[in-house]
Amino acid sequence: MEIARMEAGQVPAVAALERQCFSEPWSERTLAQELENPRAAFWAASEGGRLAGYAGMHRVLDEGYIANVAVDAAFRRQGVATALLRTLLEDAQIHGLSFVTLEVREGNLAAISFYRKLGFQEVGRRKGFYTAPQEDAVLMTLFLSGNSADSAR
Repeated sequence: MEIARMEAGQVPAVAALERQCFSEPWSERTLAQELENPRAAFWAASEGGRLAGYAGMHRVLDEGYIANVAVDAAFRRQGVATALLRTLLEDAQIHGLSFVTLEVREGNLAAISFYRKLGFQEVGRRKGFYTAPQEDAVLMTLFLSGNSADSAR
């Protein structure tokens, strides 16, 4: 598997993956705009020339906000999400971020468990954050000082 910065030529495949994974997917236009955003870090995982997954984060001052993590159904449970998250966390450390945070649907227990294994902690909830279907978001944060960051490596 290869992890590299997402490129413009991958945008259609990433948009298709968005449609596969999310009830409110990002458009090709939105994804393409992220490639021009100097505060964004979007990475793609490929296997044999096929998009396996992608993840993106926005850096604001010393804070990181993970926007999306998506893995093609054919590549799940093969370490793709772990490799992508580790890449985002390395990017966060390179840029001196204090923490990285994300939202996840409260019903997505597999994702919540996955993020906990990487050292993320539940720090709050956003009531009715998601639509289609409506669901609360669990706000999870990984603080990048001390043992928390080390456990994510």
